[in-house]
Amino acid sequence: MDLSQTTATALLADLSARRLSAADLMRATLDRIAAVNGSLNAIVALRAEADLMAEARALDDGPVTGPLHGLPIAVKDLVNVAGVVSSQGSPVFRDFVPQKDDLIAARMRAAGAILIGKTNTPEFGLGSHTFNPVYGATRNPYDPARTCGGSSGGAAVALATGMVALADGSDMMGSLRNPAAWNNVYGFRPSWGRVPPEPAGDVFLHQLSTLGPMARSPEDLAVLLDVVSGSDPRHPADVSSPPVSPVRAADLTGNRIGWLSDWGGALPFEDGILAKCQDALSVFAQLGAQVETVAPPFDAENMFQSWSTLRSWSVAASLAPLSDQKAQLKDTARWELDRGQALTAMQVHQASVVRSDWFRCAAMLFDTYDALVLPSAQVWPFEVQVPFPNEIAGTPMDTYHRWMQVVVPVSLIGLPCLSVPVGFGAGGLPMGMQVFGPRGDDGRILSIGAAYHAATGWPQKRPA
Repeated sequence: MDLSQTTATALLADLSARRLSAADLMRATLDRIAAVNGSLNAIVALRAEADLMAEARALDDGPVTGPLHGLPIAVKDLVNVAGVVSSQGSPVFRDFVPQKDDLIAARMRAAGAILIGKTNTPEFGLGSHTFNPVYGATRNPYDPARTCGGSSGGAAVALATGMVALADGSDMMGSLRNPAAWNNVYGFRPSWGRVPPEPAGDVFLHQLSTLGPMARSPEDLAVLLDVVSGSDPRHPADVSSPPVSPVRAADLTGNRIGWLSDWGGALPFEDGILAKCQDALSVFAQLGAQVETVAPPFDAENMFQSWSTLRSWSVAASLAPLSDQKAQLKDTARWELDRGQALTAMQVHQASVVRSDWFRCAAMLFDTYDALVLPSAQVWPFEVQVPFPNEIAGTPMDTYHRWMQVVVPVSLIGLPCLSVPVGFGAGGLPMGMQVFGPRGDDGRILSIGAAYHAATGWPQKRPA
């Protein structure tokens, strides 16, 4: 059995039943990392082999510790892990070794996972392209000359290449969805609040980013989602988080799926992306769903301006303690910091009014549709040396993140969203699409994904 391509669900069943030892899985994991990570740079700050093997053997000698017992996981390098360099991709934190785990890392460790190191990310997670001055760029396994996406790019590449079977990530502006699409895996953005953020600083105002799982199947996603979900008494969000695992494929007979396409022409796309997503939509039709094209339900520009304001406000709040080290930050971080600090309270309020209007509009859409669908990205993976696209199909981009506008309808109002693979375009490059529903409908969206996965199995396929 090739452990590098075995599902997390199967590995965990074998580990729990003692048919597979944690030490054997760790040995296979380290061998796989040694074989492929050098050319792709997905896993960074890898712990010493002797320590990892000793931790695995200790698990084999003791009782089963939890639902992730013995599973190696590399944690996204925006999350603090005790005893492991946690740089956030920034020179400011190049040598920072925290003494305690952040909440999500602590939950994975308590569930029995072995935290082996980190997955690479852009500096402070800004931008859907994984490169930073500490570790360099992470490359796409389907074409190493191109980006893997981001900001959970290292996680997506580690999954796609079999270096890990499960991965955590985070998503403000597509950071779980874009790299999943560009690496032929699944990324799930949970309902906002289902996975609580680290209980530090303000916990009321900034409802944009969330932590979540990545995997090679919706069934595997659900395993990790259950581990990291659940309220924390230090955080006010009280989102219902009933268990979603084991996921069962939904019966889509009679379901209505709304296709938002290019939002009535408001969003430019590179050639082939919309057609590839429409091919994937035909799978839902074959499974019994009724797929309908939906007219633009809300003004795209108003939505983006609301998003851009709230994002800059949130990012500036998180970067404000580093203001005296501003010269060391990447240019896009400085832009967000300056822009966010210049905002007035009423500008932020007006942006949230627009967000509220879109939330109410989306709620009415979900009275009609069981799920809505958009592409996961507007461009194919671009050259790794390019920081971000300046234009799409002749349309100039006015910010460093405008090219990812397609993820904003989900991010702005915290909806559960699954990025599913849709196959390969020209040159064998992967693409994906977003399947999303109303807040709290996480289990239903995963079950729709499970039906789609059973019919397609894209992560187990390779381009011709």
